[in-house]
Amino acid sequence: MSLKPLASWIIDCNDRIDFLNNWYTNGTPNVYWVSGFFFPQAFLAGTLQNYARKHVIAIDTVSFEYIIADDRTYKDITEKPEAGCYIYGMFIEGCRWNYETHQLTDSEPKKLFTELPMIHMHPVQNRKMPTTGFYYCPIYKVLSRTGTLSTTGHSTNFVIFMELPSDREQSVWIKAGVAVFLALRF
Repeated sequence: MSLKPLASWIIDCNDRIDFLNNWYTNGTPNVYWVSGFFFPQAFLAGTLQNYARKHVIAIDTVSFEYIIADDRTYKDITEKPEAGCYIYGMFIEGCRWNYETHQLTDSEPKKLFTELPMIHMHPVQNRKMPTTGFYYCPIYKVLSRTGTLSTTGHSTNFVIFMELPSDREQSVWIKAGVAVFLALRF
């Protein structure tokens, strides 16, 4: 089921077909259009599994470090990272990314959504989560933030929490309703 009008649904469908066909024809891409996945949770879990298998370690000891690559775009990438993956195609609501301070900042007037920079999802074993300097931002597949409650206790629309650099308290961004979305086309 989709909440999109037919015209934008067709554009999105064609973009997904092109992305997957390119992957099939030319091999794994250097950068992944994460919005093109129907079930991005499986892709991200697979990225962690590949790392764990390569290093012969338990997968439950591996988690992501989020490296915001705001100094380049997905078009600039010519090779895959040694570990993990580059992803793009995410949009943030309730704030924006500041390319000068390299962290979240207030939205500009009358701009509800802005695109996030490309992110390197870098697997790390026994990683300690930072306690300050980050907003633990929820990522959803679609704008509605609703979905069916799954066996994990999360909505089927929920993808993952991502650490985004911030000099503000969690509560500031929570009150502003800050969240990231993978599908934004209307």
